[in-house]
Amino acid sequence: MAEKDLSADVALAVRKWQKKRGALIMVLHEIQGRLGYVPREIALELSKQMNVPLARIYEVLTFYNFFELEPPAKYVISGCMGTACYLKGTPGILQEFSRLLGIEVGQTTPDGRFSLTTVRCVGCCGQAPVVLINGEVHSKVSPQDVPHLLAQCKD
Repeated sequence: MAEKDLSADVALAVRKWQKKRGALIMVLHEIQGRLGYVPREIALELSKQMNVPLARIYEVLTFYNFFELEPPAKYVISGCMGTACYLKGTPGILQEFSRLLGIEVGQTTPDGRFSLTTVRCVGCCGQAPVVLINGEVHSKVSPQDVPHLLAQCKD
């Protein structure tokens, strides 16, 4: 993103939220909604435009686990850890994803293609265990389904 565009985009978000309570969090949400994460250069620009110390911005970014500091992977794989999914096998499914991708939960492959995460509950308990790939729900997943799910992730 060019510096001029960056400054204008941040200014637009700041103007929208500046007079509201919780403005910093709302601006960060808006930025992440557009980019999928909050890059350092945006945090620096936000610091200037809102007259908020960069340390305060990073306090917010690192306190709330919603915010991402790195670009998202092309494919975000999330295993549901709600009670039904957990009991029906999500840990084993995540283990198989981890084995095949060579990463642990919370990591991204070096090529930026896959991230492996967990979510608390997606509300599909009757379809447990559930895996989401870029938000698309895959139900009644077993560890044996993992290679097929990965094969569906085409570039």
